[in-house]
Amino acid sequence: MIRRVSKTFLFVEDVMQLFGCSRAKAYQIIAGLNQELKEKGYLFVAGRISRRYFEERYGAGDTNRKAPA
Repeated sequence: MIRRVSKTFLFVEDVMQLFGCSRAKAYQIIAGLNQELKEKGYLFVAGRISRRYFEERYGAGDTNRKAPA
C-alpha cells in the first residue's frame, strides 16, 4: 500500500508496488534515475524520483508510442 500520495514524485513504496520488487531494488532504481538527473545537471531529492522523469524513462503513460514489431 502506498503511504504517501504525490502527483509530482514517486517514493520507494510506489516503485516497489509498480515493479513488485524489494525495497532494496526500488532504492537501486531510484538511485540510478537520480544519478542520470545529476549527470544532466538537475537537482533531485534522494529516496524519490520525479514522476515525469520516471514515466519518460520507463515508457509509462505514453499512449502515442507504438509497440515493437
